[in-house]
Amino acid sequence: MDITRVIPGRVRRKALSFSYQVKSRVDLVRLGSDYGGWIIPEGYIGTKSVCYCAGVGQDVTFDLALIERYGCAIHAFDPTPEAKEHVESLPTIPEDFHLHEYGLWSSDDTLKFYSPRNPEADISHSALNLGGTDTYFEAPVKSLHSIMASLNHTSIDLLKMDIEGAEHTVLQHMRERSIWPKILCVEFDQPCSLSKIRSQIRMLESHNYSIVATDRWNFTFIRE
Repeated sequence: MDITRVIPGRVRRKALSFSYQVKSRVDLVRLGSDYGGWIIPEGYIGTKSVCYCAGVGQDVTFDLALIERYGCAIHAFDPTPEAKEHVESLPTIPEDFHLHEYGLWSSDDTLKFYSPRNPEADISHSALNLGGTDTYFEAPVKSLHSIMASLNHTSIDLLKMDIEGAEHTVLQHMRERSIWPKILCVEFDQPCSLSKIRSQIRMLESHNYSIVATDRWNFTFIRE
């Protein structure tokens, strides 16, 4: 697996028109590919950790790297047919990797997932129709609270969300249900307003999260 040790640079960073505080650490590692990888701190994941990865797409290198490095089980969530096809195309699928063919949302429902603007270059479908397209498919979604109950989990050690704008809805649900993973990896989709992203960061900081790494619009938070 592609694993690179990362040493963060400046403690103060700026993204377009707003700044945010990054807590410098020397225990960060990058797991996965250049496209689908994430930066996380060491020492928080073990063999019994509960790890949820929402948004599979066509890259599960982060998921598989977690399994290889820490020996934990991964529950991945993605309703798109392309995600299932990608997983089934892998030479081997670890027993600890579990794909659930539904999306992450704030309730149990069925939603329309709209195609991207350029489906030949991007398979990421969005329940919020970020691409502004007319074509869609319908698929089930579940709330984080419902998923945890069905999998008999009382807490989450790591939650990764790359869910095309739905992260804001899920974060609101997490706040309402007091669901606070130790490690939270979130891609904030750029079409959303910066004020909305800033508000979510402040909400997480008010619940004892610190930003420990950023990579473009990918943010890694740790709760201590």
